[in-house]
Amino acid sequence: MGNWVAKFDRRSWFLNDFNSWYYNRRIWVLSRRLAKAIPGRGRVLDVGCGDGLLATALMRIRPDLKIEGVDVVPRLKSMMPVALYDGVTLPFEDKSFDYVTIVDVLHHTNDPAVVLAEAARVARQGVIVKDHLREGVLAQATLSFMDWVGNIGDGVPMPYNFLSRSEWQGAFFKAKLQSVETDEKLGIYLPPVSWICDRNLHFVSFLAPRAA
Repeated sequence: MGNWVAKFDRRSWFLNDFNSWYYNRRIWVLSRRLAKAIPGRGRVLDVGCGDGLLATALMRIRPDLKIEGVDVVPRLKSMMPVALYDGVTLPFEDKSFDYVTIVDVLHHTNDPAVVLAEAARVARQGVIVKDHLREGVLAQATLSFMDWVGNIGDGVPMPYNFLSRSEWQGAFFKAKLQSVETDEKLGIYLPPVSWICDRNLHFVSFLAPRAA
């Protein structure tokens, strides 16, 4: 499948139209969910920020937040300055941000706990994660297809590393974080697509440092 995917024209009418509709709604929904999930004002690091459009939309809703971006893949166009890093060690001092956001990034990594631990290191107040839950009938297959459609042509790794609730809790614990509040009803899609692609497959969690 990999060779066929590599040759697929992302600019074809189907993928272009679908991604434009989905991407715009995703930005609209997630910027509001993140605005609600971040409890205070301050400096925010967006890990895996992409083109910065989500962070820019979030700052319009929450002008009390100043967001900076970091990513492993440079984009030709970005809405804000983006620092590059190796995917392992964030190029920032301990506790140099109030919050860290990680949106639909961790399932692209081989070990989410490693990225979470680095986020916890540079965050003073907490880490906000948006990702997926591998729960329910055909969850892995559905999430893998969604990931392929949303990322084909962007050059990001796609190991399809989707976790169950218990596996997420294990990753949080390993990173010395604890879930304080979680929202699993995000409503990213509209019916009838939501009947398949929403379900309980998405979550936003606010994670606080766990007492030793």
